Amino acid sequence: MAKISQKSKGILYIMAAAFGFAMMSLFVKLAGDLPAFQKAFFRNFVALIFIFIMMLREKVSFIPPKEHIPDLLGRSFFGTMGLLCNFYALGKLNLSDANMLNKLSPFFAIIFSIFLLKEKPKFAQIIGVAVAFVGSLFIIKPGFDNPQVLPAVAGLVGGMGAGIAYTFVRRLGQKQENSRRIVFFFSAFSCLLCLPFLIIEYQHMSGLQLLYLILAGTFACIGQLGITKAYICAPAREISVYDYTQVIFAAVLGFFVFGDIPDWLSVLGYVLIIGAGVAMFFYNKRRAE
Repeated sequence: MAKISQKSKGILYIMAAAFGFAMMSLFVKLAGDLPAFQKAFFRNFVALIFIFIMMLREKVSFIPPKEHIPDLLGRSFFGTMGLLCNFYALGKLNLSDANMLNKLSPFFAIIFSIFLLKEKPKFAQIIGVAVAFVGSLFIIKPGFDNPQVLPAVAGLVGGMGAGIAYTFVRRLGQKQENSRRIVFFFSAFSCLLCLPFLIIEYQHMSGLQLLYLILAGTFACIGQLGITKAYICAPAREISVYDYTQVIFAAVLGFFVFGDIPDWLSVLGYVLIIGAGVAMFFYNKRRAE
């Protein structure tokens, strides 16, 4: 039996992560019209339990080095902001639109790497960001007569928050911070931030809604662990493009579960954003080689 290469393992892990995050989005949407804080709390509380057990088993310290704390707080704050905006968008938009806007995060990461990592973007990267932004406008369809413009903008801000958070993760990676502790810190911070709003705005949930949120947290864990394993197996330049399969999974799930059919403007937006992402993938790979 042929041995699977590290790159092939990385591709399988990142596609498993993409499926996990698409399923998370599905269950968040199925949970219905609950406050975004409530959805985020239960999603992260499940993840917190999983990562807590893993850290105990692997004997990973829960206390980070003092100099890593500002970056951990930055990752946690912007990650939570991105998550809340994404969950709000998921409640109002079709599944594939909300997922696609969240996939703008790599382009925002390029922008914020200028300030946080002192990285100067190449001309090709600037073009990629511009094309992706134009694509997002086709999905958002700005206009006062569009009732979905606010949740679409929230989805865009969610992608921005995730992009800033990933930039902090990269900075923590450069400092050799433990990946499990990054996930633990984010999950704990998010739960603590959401808890007061959960108490104030708590809405009664049926047993089915609670089950959906537990499943959302479980699939979010699969996504987080899959991404981590993927980038251990292979560098981002070789596998990151496969992360866009999340939008395909979301579109299929949205069609079969909710009957969602994106309009032609949204599809054009998908093509521009994914096209820019694929072009950036090949550009980065060629530069690395």
